[in-house]
Amino acid sequence: MTTPSKTPLLDQVNTPEDLRKLTESQLPQLAEELRAETVDAVSVTGGHLGAGLGVVELTVALHYLFDTPRDKLIWDVGHQCYPHKILTGRRDRIRTLRQAGGLSGFTKRAESEYDPFGAAHSSTSISAGLGFAVGRDLDGGNNHVVCVIGDGAMSAGMAYEAMNNAGARHERLIVILNDNDMSIAPPVGAMSSYLARLVSGRTYLTLRETAKQLTARLPKTLDRAITRAVEHARTYFTGGTLFEEMGFYYVGPIDGHNLDHLLPILKNVKAAKDGPILVHVVTEKGKGYEPAEKSADKYHGVAKFNVVTGEQAKGRPNAPSYTKVFAQSLIAEARKDDKIVAVTAAMPSGTGLDLFGDAFPDRTFDVGIAEQHAVTFAAGLACEGYKPFAAIYSTFLQRAYDQVVHDVAIQKLPVRFAIDRAGLVGADGPTHAGAYDIAYLSCLPQFVVMAAADEAELARMVATSVAIDDRPSAFRYPRGEGVGIEIPANPEPLEIGRGRILREGTSVAILSLGTRLAASVAAADELAGFGLSATVADARFAKPLDHDLVLRLAREHEVLITVEEGASGGFGSSVLQLLATEGVLDTGIKIRPLVLPDRFIDHAAPDAMYAEAGLDSAGIVSAVLGALGWDQSVAANRLA
Repeated sequence: MTTPSKTPLLDQVNTPEDLRKLTESQLPQLAEELRAETVDAVSVTGGHLGAGLGVVELTVALHYLFDTPRDKLIWDVGHQCYPHKILTGRRDRIRTLRQAGGLSGFTKRAESEYDPFGAAHSSTSISAGLGFAVGRDLDGGNNHVVCVIGDGAMSAGMAYEAMNNAGARHERLIVILNDNDMSIAPPVGAMSSYLARLVSGRTYLTLRETAKQLTARLPKTLDRAITRAVEHARTYFTGGTLFEEMGFYYVGPIDGHNLDHLLPILKNVKAAKDGPILVHVVTEKGKGYEPAEKSADKYHGVAKFNVVTGEQAKGRPNAPSYTKVFAQSLIAEARKDDKIVAVTAAMPSGTGLDLFGDAFPDRTFDVGIAEQHAVTFAAGLACEGYKPFAAIYSTFLQRAYDQVVHDVAIQKLPVRFAIDRAGLVGADGPTHAGAYDIAYLSCLPQFVVMAAADEAELARMVATSVAIDDRPSAFRYPRGEGVGIEIPANPEPLEIGRGRILREGTSVAILSLGTRLAASVAAADELAGFGLSATVADARFAKPLDHDLVLRLAREHEVLITVEEGASGGFGSSVLQLLATEGVLDTGIKIRPLVLPDRFIDHAAPDAMYAEAGLDSAGIVSAVLGALGWDQSVAANRLA
C-alpha cells in the first residue's frame, strides 16, 4: 500500500504571516520542503549551503513564534540566511543569489524589511541586537530582539564585549547560540530538553524572581552567596556557567532539529519579561543533505553542484590559484627556515594554510575568528625571533587595524601580512571586497607594502617578506587563478622599493600596481591602434614608492595613468604627492589615477565589476583618450 502524497506546504508560504497560519504539526513537513528548496537553489547558484541546512528548523520556529519583522531577527554573519530569505518573500528570486542584480548572499537592509541588520563579518549580532533593544526601550516599545550567533562566531572578543554590556544593563534580549561544530555542551536528548523547558518556564522564572526579591532583603553578602549557590547548582546540570557569569540567563542545550523541543522552549523564552537570555541550540551543519553531512567542511561554501550526487561543477583551472601559490611558496621557504610560522583567523582552507598545516602542524596556528588576537599573537611571536606570516583576507584585516598600528607598526616588528582576496571578489560583494588595505597600510611609517602582478611575482614577494627582518611587511593578491606564468623554482627576493618596466613607449605611461597589469598590457596594445606608443610598468611596491621610476615615467611621457585594485587614498595618491613635491605637476604632465569608484560595487562576476569600475583595458584606454582630449570621432579618425 502506498502512502498518499502530502500537499506541499512551502507553496502556501510567501511570508512569515503565511507560516503562522499553519499548525505546529505541519511544521516538520514545511522544514523538510524548505531544506530541499535550499539545496536545489544553491545547486543552481553556488554559495553557502551547510550553515543554512543546519538552521532550517530553527528558522521555521523563530518566524513561527515571533512577530517578524516587528520583532527583530538578527542573523550573525549571514551564511545561514538562505532559508530565512525563502520564508520572507524572496523565494521567487532565490535562484538569483550572488548573481549580478540578484539577491545578496548575506542579510541586507536594503533588500528586505526582514533583514533589520546587514552582516557578512561575524560576531556582530549581539552588539547590534543590544542597540536595537536599547532603542526599543528608549522609544517605549515592547517588541522582541533575537540574535542568532554561531559557536565559531563566539570565539571573537566582540561577542563577549556585547554580552558583558547586555548583562550589565540587564537588557531584555534573546541570544540563540547555534552550536554546530565546537560541541561545547554535553549530548542533547530528552532529559536536557526537559530541564531546558523546566528552567525556561514561567513557573520557574516566577519563583526565581520571587526568591531574588526575598533574598534582596537579606544582608548583601548573604544575598550574593545564596544567589550564586542556586545558579551554580542549576548550571551544574544544564551548563552555561560562563554565560550566567556575564549576566545572561542560560537555557539549554537543546536539539535544534527537533521542533517538539524547540517550540515549547522558545515560547517560554518569548514570554520572559526581564533580562537577557541565551538559548543554547545544538545543530548539525549540512543537516539533511547526505553529501554535505559527509563532507569535511559540511559544504560550507560550494560551487554549482549536482543535487543527486553532490558533485560540484568546477571547471578545470588554467593556472593555480594565487592562494595555492602563496601556500606552496611559504612551504618551500619554511623548509629552509624553521623560524617561519603561520597564523590564520579561522580560515585555514581559505588562505591556503591548511596545506602549510599539513606540512608543518606544529608551526601553524588557527586562533579562531579573532583577527585582533591573531595580529598581536603574531607580534608576540616576532618578539621571540620567529618569522610569523599572518594570512588574513583584506576585508577581515580591517577588524584588526588598531593592532596592526599599535602592536606591530609602532614597535617596528617584522610581522608578515599575507593579504588574500585583494581587490573585487565577485559573488561575495562589497562586504568582502579588499578595497582599502593599500591605503590603510601605506600610511603607516616603515611598512613595506607590495602587490603581486602574477604568480611568479607572488612567489618572489613571499621570499622578500622572509628576508625583511627589521620592519613589518605585507603583500596582497586576489582571489582566483593566476595568469599561467611559470613560477621560478627558487624565487629571489625583490629589491625593496623597486618596480620594473615591461615594455617601452614614448607618449603614454601606464603604471600598474597588482594584477591589473594584464589589463594594462592589453590597453597598451589597443592604444597602439590609435598610434599611441605606451610604456607599461609594474610598480610592485606601494610603499616604499620607486621614486626614480615614477619621476622618469612622468618626465618622459605626455600622459601618466596609475592603476590599482583599491580605493582612493592609496597608491595613486602617493604618486601624486611625490610628483607635487618634486614640482613635476607644474610641467603639464597629464595624470589620471584609476582607483575603485567612491561607492560600493554590488556582487557580480569579477570581470564585470572591474569593467564597471573602469579598471579593465577599455577603462584604461578611455582614461588615456580623455586625458588627451580625444572624443570618439577623433579616436576613430586616428584609428582609420
